[in-house]
Amino acid sequence: MSEADTSSSSLKSLWEKAERQRKNLETFTDYNSVAYKAAVAEAVTTITTCKDVIDNLSLFSSNELLEDATTNELKYMLVDAYRGDLLLKQHDRSTRLSTLNAARTAYRSFLSLCDSYGLLGSYEKKAFDVSDKISPTVFSEIHTDAAARRNAKIERYKYEKELKAKLEHLSNQAQSSNVDDETIRSLYLSQIELATMQSLQQLEGLYLEIDMIGRAPTEEQLLEQRRRQQEEDERSRRRKADDNYSDRVDPSEIFTKANGRPLLSSDGKPLRPFTLLSNREIVKGGVFGPGHRLPTMTIDEYLEEERKRGGIIEGGGEASGRQPEPDEDNLELADQETYKARQWDEFKEANPKGSGNTLNKG
Repeated sequence: MSEADTSSSSLKSLWEKAERQRKNLETFTDYNSVAYKAAVAEAVTTITTCKDVIDNLSLFSSNELLEDATTNELKYMLVDAYRGDLLLKQHDRSTRLSTLNAARTAYRSFLSLCDSYGLLGSYEKKAFDVSDKISPTVFSEIHTDAAARRNAKIERYKYEKELKAKLEHLSNQAQSSNVDDETIRSLYLSQIELATMQSLQQLEGLYLEIDMIGRAPTEEQLLEQRRRQQEEDERSRRRKADDNYSDRVDPSEIFTKANGRPLLSSDGKPLRPFTLLSNREIVKGGVFGPGHRLPTMTIDEYLEEERKRGGIIEGGGEASGRQPEPDEDNLELADQETYKARQWDEFKEANPKGSGNTLNKG
């Protein structure tokens, strides 16, 4: 057996192992478990070894046509698509950015191979061309109109659903003993077509994640923020110590003069419900408050205060025409009233009506 045949046999066994490991990952439910992370790392190692063997064998070339590739070789075109999927399953925060860039390289390598063999549709071709630029909005440049983007996504979703149904049908046919080469070739080409659609979707998602990671603070910035917060806490603690700060409820002026009614009794017991607020909470509560002063008492309370201060003159109106009933038992008051009446009678006799009007007499 030649070295090429040995490598091909080794590639076949490696590929079957990689397929088993990929399917085994679908059985996990806890993606944070140690077993899942170990299985992902093992699958990445296997698929990377497959890629190295494929590159060494030079199975694919940009100078070839699709008809030049044998049916058995077509499935190996998916190696970079599978490798990108497995890389994205690694969730180590410390190496996440480098993992995303490695997955991006794998997806673009797969799409570039499909493009050289004429396997990309019109949309996939445009998306592959713009995917060279890492930007969260790069794929929206294909359709500038929002309605067109939405309709395109709906159409791709429908087609992807139909393609999955076709793949399931072809997979069932491929399991029979008398399957022909044309059915197997159609199965592999359908898998490649579905992988191109999913690779572009993964690229769009990882570009958004790369943008988010770029906006997130670095470990050094987080440490600096934590250090500043600790210093601020320490300064605050020292200020409280210098000001003889206490958490005890003190019946001071703020408690005894709220709305003119005491909150605490002389022995410190609350007389009515109240809420304790820090200075920060008081300032915060006044940020969105009204710009004018709100009333602190009702109209009745205000009038009562004015009455006590003597600021209200009572009487007038009907009350001014009402004569108080004389007290018949008060002889002194009765004599005063009699004296005033006599003086008024004498004044009228001395000054008859009209005697003062002399301006118009001839």
